[in-house]
Amino acid sequence: MNAFELVRPTRLEEALEVLSEDPETVRPFGGGTALMLLMRSRLLQPRRLVSLDRVSGLDRLDLDGEGNLRVGSMVRLRDLELSATVERFCPAISRALLTLSNVRVRNVATVGGHLAHGDPHMDLPPILLALGASVVAQGPAGPRQIPLDQLYLGYYATSLQPGELITELVIPPLPEGTRGSYLKATALSADDWPMAGVAAFFRLEQGRIVEPRIAVSAATTTPVRLPAVEAALAGEAPSEALFSEAGRLAGRDLHCLSDLRGSAAYKREVVRVYVRRALQQVWAGR
Repeated sequence: MNAFELVRPTRLEEALEVLSEDPETVRPFGGGTALMLLMRSRLLQPRRLVSLDRVSGLDRLDLDGEGNLRVGSMVRLRDLELSATVERFCPAISRALLTLSNVRVRNVATVGGHLAHGDPHMDLPPILLALGASVVAQGPAGPRQIPLDQLYLGYYATSLQPGELITELVIPPLPEGTRGSYLKATALSADDWPMAGVAAFFRLEQGRIVEPRIAVSAATTTPVRLPAVEAALAGEAPSEALFSEAGRLAGRDLHCLSDLRGSAAYKREVVRVYVRRALQQVWAGR
């Protein structure tokens, strides 16, 4: 790596001021688990890193007065994993974190860095997309809230503007009775980056599926919801045949990404199987 300067501001305003000097050569530093790899491979060569570990107000993890789960960008993934508040709010998030990379990475990596990185092979974005989450970004123009479905534009590309930081993740409360599941297919160990990840949520009313939410990542260049699959599930009684049809619809038209983890055709087949399995898990209450 080239030599760089490390700046450690204590106020958000100070951090934003330094970042606005030259967004091309000045980068924010959360946990650094992804940034350091990019720098070692010389894909990024910033001259200055702005560490956020001393910036006050970025470590919030609680429910607000409206029942939204609010997670500061500097909350470590391990803290999110172990949080009783998160477990009560949405157990699917806590379970997914158990195999998100490994515990050494989770002890360092931050929520903000995880979301801002833009790599489609991430576990939390499809879950958060299905939950209707958004992020709060702060920059030279002030704060703005970005829904997850507007954050990711392409491979390693986000809608964050130069000099902007994710400061908070906001997840709205789930309707009573909603259950969820997240499954990922990996080529190697269970904590490997996925070749496909599927998040599924729904609740039952009078034996019928209500508000189904299905999101896919890793197989695609960005996390995506599957509205055709959701429409096919809504109002139907859960059954193995229904879930198999949902999987077929999911794999039919999905534009998948070919990479080292598999071809587009193979990933479509994986998505088909994993959508069915995720729905089965939600139905079984696991």
